[in-house]
Parts: sequence; C-alpha cells; structure tokens
Amino acid sequence: MIRLTELALPLDHPAEALPQAVAKRLGVADAELQNLTVFKRSYDARKKNTEIKFIYIIDVSLANEAAVLERLADDRHIRPSPDTQYYPVAQAPAELIERPVVIGFGPCGLFAALILAQMGFKPIVLERGRNVRTRTKDTWALWRNNVLTPESNVQFGEGGAGLFSDGKLYSQIKDPKFYGRKVMYEFVRAGAPDEIMYVSKPHIGTFRLTGVVAAMREEIIALGGEVRFESKVATLDLDKAHSNDGEQSNRIKGITLENGEQIKTRYVVLAVGHSARDTFRMLHKVGVYVEAKPFAIGFRIEHPQSLIDHARLGKYAGHPDLGAADYKLVHHAKNGRAVYSFCMCPGGTVVAATSEEGRVVTNGMSQYSRNERNANAGIVVSINPAEDFPGGPLAGIELQEALESYAYVAGGKNYCAPGQLVGDFINAKASTEFGEVEPSYKPGVTLGDLSSTLPSYAIDAIREALPAFAKQIRGFDRPDAILTGIETRTSSPVRITRDRDTLQSLNTRGLYPAGEGAGYAGGILSAGVDGIKIAEELAKAMLSDLASEGKAP
Repeated sequence: MIRLTELALPLDHPAEALPQAVAKRLGVADAELQNLTVFKRSYDARKKNTEIKFIYIIDVSLANEAAVLERLADDRHIRPSPDTQYYPVAQAPAELIERPVVIGFGPCGLFAALILAQMGFKPIVLERGRNVRTRTKDTWALWRNNVLTPESNVQFGEGGAGLFSDGKLYSQIKDPKFYGRKVMYEFVRAGAPDEIMYVSKPHIGTFRLTGVVAAMREEIIALGGEVRFESKVATLDLDKAHSNDGEQSNRIKGITLENGEQIKTRYVVLAVGHSARDTFRMLHKVGVYVEAKPFAIGFRIEHPQSLIDHARLGKYAGHPDLGAADYKLVHHAKNGRAVYSFCMCPGGTVVAATSEEGRVVTNGMSQYSRNERNANAGIVVSINPAEDFPGGPLAGIELQEALESYAYVAGGKNYCAPGQLVGDFINAKASTEFGEVEPSYKPGVTLGDLSSTLPSYAIDAIREALPAFAKQIRGFDRPDAILTGIETRTSSPVRITRDRDTLQSLNTRGLYPAGEGAGYAGGILSAGVDGIKIAEELAKAMLSDLASEGKAP
C-alpha cells in the first residue's frame, strides 16, 4: 500500500471528497483506487476563527503502486505504507507445565497476560482488587457514601487506575514496532469504538472501558489463562546468591499470597500500578533493586467546558465532529520549577482516588461522551529525589502519604477534598463560597486556603503559572474556577529498575517490572505497550531456559 500524509480537507467535507483528494494527490483516476484506509485523522485549529481543517494520513492500494511511487519519489508525503501488523515472537510448547505469573491486572498486566495467553503460555493473573463490576460498586460507595474499600477503589481492581480515568489512548512514546496498534486492535475487538484506530486523540471513557476489560479477561481465560481476584501477593520467594563482585543476585522461585498460598514459578511480571505502596516496601525489604524517581504534585483545576471550547476552537466550538476541546500547558516558573497540565479530562469530573484510609487524593475522569459541564486537569509541579525528598528509595512514597493525610484533615476528615477558588488562590486569600463554577468532586469540596497543603515551592510556582496559562487560554485564571486538592499520584515515586536488554530486574532474575508502578509507563496506551514488550521478553527467556535444560520440544 501507499501512505499519504498531510492531506488537508475542510472540516465539513462530504465523504466522497476524501477519495477524490487522494486520487488527485496521486495523479490517478478515482476508479484506480482499490482500497482506502484512514490511518489517522487530526485537525488543525490554528485558524480557529476562519477555518479548521481535518488532516489525514491515508493508506491506499493501487494496481500500479510501484509506478506511482517512482513518479512521486520526490514527494516526502507519499511513501510505501509500513507494516503495522503484529507478529507473535514465540509459541509455547503444548506440553508446557510451568506457568508465568502476572501480578496486577491494570492495562500493563492485562496486555502482558493477553499476549502470553495468545502465545500459549497460560498465565496466572493475580489481582489484589475485585472484578470490574464489583469494583465499580465499591468505588461509587466512596463517592456517594464516604465509604472506602482499601482493596477495591480507583487504584485497585480489574482494569487498574486507567479504568476510572478519561480512557485516553494516546502517548508520545517511541513505537517503532507499532505495538500501540496492537493495543488499539485488541480494544476494538473487545468492544471499543472503531474510531480509536484512527482519531488523533482516541479515548474510550470509563463506562465503555469496563465492558472492554471484562471481554479481554474472558479471552485470557478461554486461552487457558487464569485470573484470580482478591489475591494479594505478600512476598516474593527468592533464591539469593552473590555475584563475583559481591553484589546480591536473586532468582525468582515463587510467590506467597496473603492467605498463605504459595505458587511456584520462575517467571513473574510485576505490573502493580503506581499506588501499590505496600508492595514497593516488600520489594525493598526482600532485596529487589528499587530507586526513587521524579514525579509531580499539585491540584485539579475545573473550568466550564464551554470556556475551553471557545478558547481552543473559536467559532467552531461545539462542532459535533470536534467534540470537547482539550489543552496541554507548560510554564517554567521563576523558582526553577516546571508547572504543567496533566491528564486533562474534557467534559469530565474530578474523582476521589485514594486507596488508603485517612488520605485524600484526586484524579480526573471522563465518559465516552465527554458531555459533563466542566473540564478538568491536574496542574502539577515536577519534583525530584535529590532536591525535594532525599532519604532513600521510598522517600517519595512517604512524602505522598504525608501530603495526602494532611489533605484528608483539611477536607474535613470525611474524604471531602480541600478546595479554593482560583482568584482567591492567586491572591493568597481563603475561599468561603463558590461562584458559578460548581466543583464535580464527590463526596464534596471544603473551601479554604490550599497554601498549606503543598510545599511552598509548589504553591509559588502554581500561583505564577495560572495567569501565564491565561495568556494561552483566555479565562484560565477565571476567579471562580475551582482548584481541588490534592494531586499526588501523577506517576510512580519509585522505579523498579530493569536490565535494558532482558527487561528483567537488575538483581532479580525472572522478575519483570512493568508499567506505571515500575516507572516505565504513563497512561493506558504506554502501559499496554510495555505489557506487550514484557510478555515477549518473558516468553523468549522461558523458551531459552527450556532449551538449555534439555526440555524444549
């Protein structure tokens, strides 16, 4: 096939205009187009008050492709289409007895288990939380009734933290093998809308994503895998040794569950997510190499979605083909801190995302329709171990816990969140009543002064950033916009460092740290891609070990 890039058409173009434009660009008759597929569709809103255009990447097949490519060899926007098909790297022998274990069933664990199952390795999945249906009920109990279930909430359970989010499926990771297409393909096959395969910023939304995740779980089981809920891992069982230079070197030989059950395996995917603090502490205790890594802290900000739409789309605000507008903002403050928008949720809600009693933390969520009244995003400040939380690999966890505990007190000790109007925050004045913007966070928002909920360097940087952001999005510093605290779980505060070639832990053979919790992903798509990579490396290592042991078929 031939790929065309940067093909621009008016926003409201008729369906027949696309093949006509392709034929014209290639210099062929319309009838010569045999097949046409939209690989990607984005829009150019730089002229939002005059004309917004759709920008296409198109794959097309012709009878005389070689001749067309030769004739248009100087056009950098016309090239052979790359092969985006996924090809399994291994196949398990039919008589394989040993089974790999996947710990965690968020996006990373889901795809690691799915790929292993599709290759015949029949993984055992251990998820500390509950299945998606029960988990949804438990999560709503916190939002509606202030009742937290520590093992079943926004962070823990089938689907992971990505389930209660915007369901965004885009990422800036490098993906030369097109694993991202495999992620999209499997989501569509499980019931996600077809459009996620080609729109520039695809998303599914929480309610639709729940059904997709459940369908993928059933495929894993049908392929011989096993998925166990409410199965929390207590510790790793290791054979410990020391290398020639005296460094500790471990080998996985099994895992022990909290109920005392032991599972023997030499191959473990660790895909626990960024909130599994007890698991991080366990890993550090048994000697797995863990290091602190940078993350970010801040607040959630809410504006009327109509304000964002008009700022980003001009006269085209509300156009059905464009949907709710989003944004991405960065400001470098005078104190050296980077302030940026994080996990922007158009037409969504701010949600209670704690997984621990006596703590408050926020996140953002949207449904597929993105038709709620407010837009929300994290406005967060980058922090790093050396400067902001020295003291060892778990110091970032301790900082998160302290901040979230203080937010719980500031919110009223009932899982309500502390909040402040943007105008009052900028002017260092406590808020006492809401304006026109109503906060969406449930159980509720307690107004006051947020300046004591984060370190002073973060408060100063955010105060400076909000008026600066208003220069890019008019009204961003609207006085009655709402800040809700606090946002601390932007990414994992630790990295379970792995070997660059084998993707195994630096000092624990057979342990494959993966996804957000290990510090190697950020979002649903990148976590799914990392799960695929990990599954492939594990499968190859397993077959190599079988061969070296004389057990390969």
